[in-house]
Amino acid sequence: MHTIRKTSGLAGFPKRDESVYDAFGAGHSSTSISAGLGMAVGRDLLGKKNNVVSVIGDGAMTAGQAYEAMNNAGFLDSNLIVVLNDNKQVSLPTATLDGPATPVGALSSALTKLQASPKFRQLREAAKSITKQIGPQAHEVAAKVDEYARGMLSAPGSTLFEELGLYYIGPVDGHNVNDLVTIFEKVKSMPAPGPVLIHIVTEKGKGYPPAEAAADRMHGVVKFDTNTGKQNKPKSSTLSYTQYFAESLIKEAEIDSKIVAIHAAMGGGTGLNYFQKRFPDRCFDVGIAEQHAVTFAAGLATEGLKPFCAIYSSFLQRGYDQVVHDVDLQKLPVRFAMDRAGLVGADGPTHCGAFDVAFMACLPNMVVMAPSDEAELMHMIATSAAIDDRPSCFRFPRGNGVGAALPPSNKGIPLEIGRGRILVEGSRVAILGYGAIVQQCLGAAEMLKSHNVSITVADARFCKPLDTELIRQLAKEHEILITVEEGSIGGFGSHVSHFLSLNGILDGHLKLRSMVLPDKYIDHGAPQDQIEAAGLSSRHICGTVLSLLGRPIEALKLQ
Repeated sequence: MHTIRKTSGLAGFPKRDESVYDAFGAGHSSTSISAGLGMAVGRDLLGKKNNVVSVIGDGAMTAGQAYEAMNNAGFLDSNLIVVLNDNKQVSLPTATLDGPATPVGALSSALTKLQASPKFRQLREAAKSITKQIGPQAHEVAAKVDEYARGMLSAPGSTLFEELGLYYIGPVDGHNVNDLVTIFEKVKSMPAPGPVLIHIVTEKGKGYPPAEAAADRMHGVVKFDTNTGKQNKPKSSTLSYTQYFAESLIKEAEIDSKIVAIHAAMGGGTGLNYFQKRFPDRCFDVGIAEQHAVTFAAGLATEGLKPFCAIYSSFLQRGYDQVVHDVDLQKLPVRFAMDRAGLVGADGPTHCGAFDVAFMACLPNMVVMAPSDEAELMHMIATSAAIDDRPSCFRFPRGNGVGAALPPSNKGIPLEIGRGRILVEGSRVAILGYGAIVQQCLGAAEMLKSHNVSITVADARFCKPLDTELIRQLAKEHEILITVEEGSIGGFGSHVSHFLSLNGILDGHLKLRSMVLPDKYIDHGAPQDQIEAAGLSSRHICGTVLSLLGRPIEALKLQ
């Protein structure tokens, strides 16, 4: 365990290639019932007899996929055990600034009489047999008798699961091991097939006082003192990009009453808990429901409001159809704030924001931005607030700012759409960076000075629309043009290459190279280890420049 979430150590999430006991990889919420149902049906098709158990939290039950899976499980009627862990937790962290937040749609925690008798189960199967013999009306009558009999004894809300076709047991004290063992044994011994949901009520951190006392913390931890629970977080002279985002958005909202904020059960993770404290009626937690969050934001936009939808880059993948169909196609001015863009350190590939540039910049109406530092982030928030005729998005990384001079009162100034900037002027070689990776480009420029190489470094700011004037200038005035981004192939570099080729600029002597994340998932680890593994560090950029300048030996020495 001492290696968990460290470079070359154990992953923080289940990972199939790491252990035979990791039955299914997970990192995003609400997938266990779908995966478990697939396993159960696969087991039945292969004639196996093993049990399949899916565990899901009450926070994860706020996602539509969980209900899609339960609905399908009730229809397929495969033998599946679903354990619902009801501990009033959602995601990271669950709190508002005033204390823990109750999950959206959380289930009742009241303990009621345990319902594990197989008699009701057998009655339900008998009702199904009657259905096959004398038609659907008899089935409806028998089902209502069964439901009514159970409804007199079972917990409020259990009817929901019954309507979806799951046999409901609970709520059960999740800390009473003897009762849990008895219930699981009875469920396993039931002769009739079908899905069963066991609703257990637990207390987050039970048995460890520091965790019990921190309802909104210790979701994911760094090294900590086991006696006190205090985490050993390194101190920084700058705030996180997330905090800069929150502070700047609050400034915009103070000026413009139409600005509203939406998040998917991630008030703490997105920084919107600060916004919620300042504007409680203008901040909306929709639960772990990214699809709904996007379309909800689109609906707000139709009414003339200015929604900022703050969703992690990797989580926005879950709502992509809504981004395309409900926002971009209708040209609605929804603003997407994509936190955790690029590599994310200890959280690893499940949370790595590698693909957002590629999947957002291909949309015809989307304005796509990325700040090179925290001050630029504030300017892009102001830019998005000012764009009111189409959707826009901006990405920013996990981690802290670089110490850039901030605008007065943290209030950004809208940028000219599609206009980049030159940061360092040199000759022969131009590096065009997009987003936070610009800092690595500047580092490479410093390293190259010791090799007597002076390069130009430009900050693209926009992937869509591209600053075509800047790109033409860089291509015209330099022999070598290198694009650098902390994203997958198909992103910023591809857009630059497409523009250059369409306009015949690649028909001459320009050497063009694109540095992107490799075509593989980067394992969890320290941020610097990850950037090295990806080949996007200042050292790698410097080596690429030297190689293109015909100085391969010097480039090799940097390896």
